[in-house]
Amino acid sequence: MTDGRVPILMYHAVSTAPNDATRELSVAPEAFAEQMALIGDLGLTPVRTADLAERWRSGKPLPERPVLITFDDGYEGVHRHALPVLAEHGFAATVFVSTGWLKGPHDTGGGLDTMLDWDQVRELAGADVEIGGHSHTHPQLDQLPDGRLRSELILCKEIISDQLGTVPASFAYPYGYSSRRVREAVRETGYGQALAVNNGLARRRQGPYALTRLTVRRTTGIEEFGRMVEGRAIARTFARDRALTKGYAVVRRARQVRRKAIRSRV
Repeated sequence: MTDGRVPILMYHAVSTAPNDATRELSVAPEAFAEQMALIGDLGLTPVRTADLAERWRSGKPLPERPVLITFDDGYEGVHRHALPVLAEHGFAATVFVSTGWLKGPHDTGGGLDTMLDWDQVRELAGADVEIGGHSHTHPQLDQLPDGRLRSELILCKEIISDQLGTVPASFAYPYGYSSRRVREAVRETGYGQALAVNNGLARRRQGPYALTRLTVRRTTGIEEFGRMVEGRAIARTFARDRALTKGYAVVRRARQVRRKAIRSRV
């Protein structure tokens, strides 16, 4: 993009045989390879989340046609299928991990499919893949009381720091849900930037804690993908998603009001 708008792609599982829980938001390995080849053919330059935010903060120029490739949750197929393709093209990416879903000493058993283990996460980190936080147990953060909200953020950050030896700089909100309270907690925890969803192009004026992303699904065809990364017909492509998001936001705000009222009476 040349007008300050940046496509941030949101992937989840990359799998030949996803389960029912992850199928809709998974992509086939062949589709992912085709999509990455198109990014290369179009002359786009993948950058990491922290690099985008740092350049927007400092005013340093971005590559002429930047794009972000991000993965949520921490599915094993990101290492098995996506990493070789990213390495082949020399593409940077960001993986946001829910630390309680990954295989290893902190596994809570909540992972939706086969998850990464920490050795695989370290291999990703050594291959120009930024590792960011995605909470510990993947809850709807805006629905949590303050204590548990901060616990989810801090525990995720501390586990990643302990396992990788580096402090994660970026965060992605589980389900894309946040609020002013959540964004402030993310900032206070020490994350420098955070990604939502909203299915729009990212802009500097959104601020570093509300950058929007574009959802890539199993049903995303290569022509639609091309329009996404070139920033064309975004509103039309995601019209249904936006309508559902607005409707659900009303329901979520009502739930929050009810919970506050209940707590105030206790």
